[in-house]
Amino acid sequence: MRTRGTLRLATRGSLLARRQASIVSERLEERRYEVELVPVETTGDQIRDELIHRLGKTGAFVRELDERVLDGECDAAIHSLKDVPTEQPSDLVTAAVPERGPAGDVLVTPDGASFDELPTEATVGTASLRRRAELLTQRPDLTVEPIRGNVDTRLEKLLAPSLQAEHQRRSEADSERKGNVGNDDFEPTFDRTVEEWFDDRPELEKQALGREVETEYDAIVLARAGLERSGLSHAVSFRDLPTTTFVPAPGQGALAVTATDGETAREIQAAIDHPRSRVEVTVERTILATLGGGCIAPLGIHATVQGEYVHTAVAVFDRDGDESITATRDLPIETHATAAREFAEDLADRGAADLIESARRDADEADADDLPEGK
Repeated sequence: MRTRGTLRLATRGSLLARRQASIVSERLEERRYEVELVPVETTGDQIRDELIHRLGKTGAFVRELDERVLDGECDAAIHSLKDVPTEQPSDLVTAAVPERGPAGDVLVTPDGASFDELPTEATVGTASLRRRAELLTQRPDLTVEPIRGNVDTRLEKLLAPSLQAEHQRRSEADSERKGNVGNDDFEPTFDRTVEEWFDDRPELEKQALGREVETEYDAIVLARAGLERSGLSHAVSFRDLPTTTFVPAPGQGALAVTATDGETAREIQAAIDHPRSRVEVTVERTILATLGGGCIAPLGIHATVQGEYVHTAVAVFDRDGDESITATRDLPIETHATAAREFAEDLADRGAADLIESARRDADEADADDLPEGK
């Protein structure tokens, strides 16, 4: 089959990023493009001990990919849309927003427990200020601890304590079994040896068994889209968190393909842009930009096209979920961008701007505390 040409697409090199890039490349290949994926290590990938909201202030997962496009080394770049700052270089456009995946969050536990079933003072892991605030708003008793890493790394950190405890029990049972060889009255605790049990574990659990435990998490919160795209949703127990109370991050579940403004961008848009998804994320990002929240504020925005309207929910919190401004509004789809801006301005007047400014001051103070002495 004659192709339309080859597109070089920049992508991060993580498992999740590569799987997301494959979604874009497959859709372009269906439209007879040849695609070459170009892995790029970003600042966010290199700095492994920073939390997501602090990295996100400078577009740490985005900048190097877009630079490859601006330098002409790649034709376009593939991003998780929620990582993309609302202010982009003037030469770049969002050429396409492919059909969006699930926007919501999930609660992942070792045993499949629901949010309400978590024990009092359970420890929940998240690197997101928004998720932290939403968790504490619903359950002030929880202990929310930071967790960072790719999806598989976070899952390993969650599973490690219970798996290692099980391994220890089986090892002790094996020792007891060996000490009772020839004793016909002895009944082993387990039917299989610890080696047989280990050999049957999936790779994720084997990796967890070898991980050093620093924090014992009862649960972690992840984006459902990220869990599914990582190919690990079958390997763990999880429950969906309702988007009405756990309002997702703006752009969560969506991908963005950025390119320089020109013919290539227009071709990519014609090939794979999804109009409904584009409208939804435009509403979310317009509200985000108007409020000025960026990645520093505990802020959720979720828009869903429903007929002639875009049903939109916004929740802005303080750091601990003690204070919040929440609202929903049905925005006319024909004027969705303008209506989203007006909605955001109303929320700002109601106190959302004050909460975001407070979050910005907290972030600036945290950055100042991390400066070397004398700086």
